[in-house]
Amino acid sequence: MKKNLRYLFTFTMISATLFVYIISPISVKAASKDPETLGDLKENLAALKKQKSDNAANQKYTQSQITARENAINQAEAEITKAQGEMEEAEQKIEDSNASIESLKEQVKQFLEFYQQMKSKNAYVEYISGASNMTDLVMRVAAVEQTTAYIQNNIENLEELIKENEQLKIDLQKKQEDLSNKITSYQAKIKELYGNLESYDKYALDIDTEIKTVQSQVDTYIKLCANSKKSYLGDNELLTDCTDVPYNAGWLKPLNKGKITSTIGTRWGSYHNALDIGGNAEGTPVYAAAAGTVSGFVPRYKCGGNMLYINVTVGGVKYTTYYYHLLKVNVKVGDVVTQNTVIGLVGGYSTSTSHGGYDTCTTGAHLHFGVAKGYYSGSIKKANVITPPGFPNSKGYSFKSRTDYYG
Repeated sequence: MKKNLRYLFTFTMISATLFVYIISPISVKAASKDPETLGDLKENLAALKKQKSDNAANQKYTQSQITARENAINQAEAEITKAQGEMEEAEQKIEDSNASIESLKEQVKQFLEFYQQMKSKNAYVEYISGASNMTDLVMRVAAVEQTTAYIQNNIENLEELIKENEQLKIDLQKKQEDLSNKITSYQAKIKELYGNLESYDKYALDIDTEIKTVQSQVDTYIKLCANSKKSYLGDNELLTDCTDVPYNAGWLKPLNKGKITSTIGTRWGSYHNALDIGGNAEGTPVYAAAAGTVSGFVPRYKCGGNMLYINVTVGGVKYTTYYYHLLKVNVKVGDVVTQNTVIGLVGGYSTSTSHGGYDTCTTGAHLHFGVAKGYYSGSIKKANVITPPGFPNSKGYSFKSRTDYYG
């Protein structure tokens, strides 16, 4: 079932993009090194602004191509949602048909057993001849005929259900084979037009949002560093000296319970940089998986919704934890959080475009939770993404407390 859906999504997306001339989108690159000082942050911001300036000449045309591609992807996601519903209906119909077939088989069996008993005991003749008058005789004959007609109709219905059921299975099998053949033929063409499709990260921030996010971080740290207890060193001030870095003995789950519904890696032709954790309603509290400093916040982004980034240090190693599709965010850039801090609430349902919201990259309530080595405030380097400690990168894994630890 899920394999069929992946085929359908990829084929739809490929078909749509073949009609659009694709050129490389504006590339938003993270800083070459993790920012350690206030000066590093400012350099990152300056580099992003220069990158935007360098792309100014062709930005408008490039953006039109990006928009066309994103529209094609959104269309494909709508198609896969529709296909999922159709396939689920088909599977339910098969299940219902099987139940009806078993029920009819039992009814036929019982009638045949009863009929055989009547014949062997000559009960039929006794029943007919036992009529007290002509009216009674007609009614008894009619009752036998109606019973016979009913069972005959059941037998015909049984045969028809069996035929429909078998045809439905054949149709589904053919659909799978057709999609498989089409995806194979289009894979070569898409490589020519789109390069390595698997490298596309739809959660990456556009350059304007990245600039805004880093600018917010710079502004916050200028204030924090100026007000720190240590002597202010200007651009040479270490960011770690501007806030109280919490101690982390280990990791905790960001939710009290949940189930992995999507893993890290290639999904439907693009890179998925985190674990999707379902099994919780919108409004469920989201906790910091490790204590640290809020480094970035992107509100109501077109793909990811409310996105929160927290820099942490665990075992002497720097990490960035990130949380997407939040319904609400309770912290701001520069805040120091502990593992007991409720940083936000699970979103993803009412915020999705499919339910009247603004987020194109979700269809239901869940938390997009990721961990990357190094400090970031926005777009995450694919090479530094790791499986969050305490989790397997395995769909279906579930946990019932924040202290559940896998492996």
